[in-house]
Amino acid sequence: MALFQRNPHSDRQHQPLFSVGMNKTILIVGLGNIGKEYDATRHNIGFACLDTFATTHEFDPWVEKKDFKCLVAIKTLGETRVILCKPTTFMNNSGEAVQKISHFYKIHSRQVVAVHDELAIEFGQIRMRIGGSDAGNNGIKSLISHIGPDFGRVRIGIDGDKPAQIDSADYVLAKFSKQEQEDIPALTREVTSILTEYVFSGQLPHDTRSFLV
Repeated sequence: MALFQRNPHSDRQHQPLFSVGMNKTILIVGLGNIGKEYDATRHNIGFACLDTFATTHEFDPWVEKKDFKCLVAIKTLGETRVILCKPTTFMNNSGEAVQKISHFYKIHSRQVVAVHDELAIEFGQIRMRIGGSDAGNNGIKSLISHIGPDFGRVRIGIDGDKPAQIDSADYVLAKFSKQEQEDIPALTREVTSILTEYVFSGQLPHDTRSFLV
């Protein structure tokens, strides 16, 4: 049985899109680029959120799996085995790592949740959904090409009033502003709360949340 089962009322705001079935293994993928020069950049917010989630739930240290092209941390929370993955392929080829680790652990795409930045969403908002387009995110585009579109998304807004003269590709690789950096802990805590809710309740919410108070 697939991990996610469609909720008949999924068109309602705040209703879960899917619920966990009998299969109790999930794969949570954070998207970003490996390397110190990319730390604290907008494109790496997925990595930062997984780091906070792993620390909060006391996962063992990250282990590099070269065959899978990613860093991995695994722990059972409640009755669910949670596999965390940070691809080492760079953002644009993230799907290679997700495909490899999904195949090894026999994880269907509906058992995968990707945590990633999204330029089309205002900084201060987090949105969740299952499936959909890549919305211009090359990491999500790579995942779709390797495992299909039917995985969960935790979409983190990174649009902080981007100046018109700055190219989008340069903007996502830039550091967050000083004010935004002060808000990052609240952001990563909110994402940890969302992922924790999903792990223990078996439901990925379908709503928009703000991590700014």
